[in-house]
Amino acid sequence: MFRPAGSCLKCAWLAVPLRGSHLEYIAGHLEKMRVHAATPAVDYALALGAATLPLNALIGRRFGIEFTGSILCSACGRPTRKSYSQGYCYPCSQRLAECDLCIVNPATCHYERGTCRDPAWAQGHCMQEHVVYLSNTSGLKVGITRMTQMPTRWLDQGATQALAILRVGTRQQAGLVEAALRAHVADRTDWRQMLKGDAAPLELAHERDRLLELCAVELAQLRDRFGAEALRDLQEDEARFAYPVQTWPQKVVALGFDKTPQVEGTLLGMKGQYLILDTGVLNVRKHTGYAVRVSA
Repeated sequence: MFRPAGSCLKCAWLAVPLRGSHLEYIAGHLEKMRVHAATPAVDYALALGAATLPLNALIGRRFGIEFTGSILCSACGRPTRKSYSQGYCYPCSQRLAECDLCIVNPATCHYERGTCRDPAWAQGHCMQEHVVYLSNTSGLKVGITRMTQMPTRWLDQGATQALAILRVGTRQQAGLVEAALRAHVADRTDWRQMLKGDAAPLELAHERDRLLELCAVELAQLRDRFGAEALRDLQEDEARFAYPVQTWPQKVVALGFDKTPQVEGTLLGMKGQYLILDTGVLNVRKHTGYAVRVSA
C-alpha cells in the first residue's frame, strides 16, 4: 500500500489502492524514473515526489498517465507554464549552472575564466573525476559521466553494453577527450532505433583499443596540457544490461503531454527513460515536474 510521506506541493501525492493489491491511481509531479541494475532485467520505478511506483510487475497490464495541468520547476518549486532543460522554469534555466550550455558541451567549460554561474555547484559536479566510456545503445557511442553516476547514466541511456575507458580529472577534460573521439564514433543515441530493440552486440574492448590508437596524438596533447595523471587508461570489465520489455514496437510513436494530456495503453516495458506502450512511447525525463495521475 502507498502511504503519504509529506504534504508540500512539490512532493504531494495520493494513492488509492482498491481490491487488495490493485491500484486505482497514484498522483504527483513526475521525476525521472528510478533505475537499478538487476537480473534478469533492469528494475524500474516511476517517481512522483515522495512516492515511487514499481513498474516491472505492471508490464502487460493496462496503464495510463493523465497530465492534470500544472508544471513545477524541479529546482525552485514554482509553477511554470513551460518546462525548460528537462524540468526547470525559465528563470532557473537562465540562472543555474546545471542548465548552462557547457553542461551539454563540456569542452566549453568556463570555470577557469571565473564566469561559472555557480562555482560551488561546479566544485561538486564538474571539478570531480569523470570517466569517458563507450556504450552500445542504438550502436556504438562515446560518452562521459561522473564516477558516481555509473551505471545509472548507462541505464538512463538504454545501453545494453558499457565500458569505462579513461579516468579524467574534470568534466572539461572529459569533454575534450570526447570531442577527440567523436571524430571517429557517434556521441548521440538514435532513440527511435534504441526503442525498436537491442542493438547487435559489440566487442567494446576492441573498439576501445582502436579508438585510443586513432586518437593517440590528441590524447598526448591533452596529457601535455593537463598532466600525465589527468588522463588515465582503464582496463575495466564490460557491463551488460537487459531491459524489461515484453514486445518491441515496430513503429516508434512519440507521446507527450503538451499535445496529448492523457496517455494510455498496455505497458510493454521500459528502456532508458522511456515508457513503452502499445500506443507509443513516453519520455518520462522530458516531463519532469509535470503533475500527473497514474492509473493501473
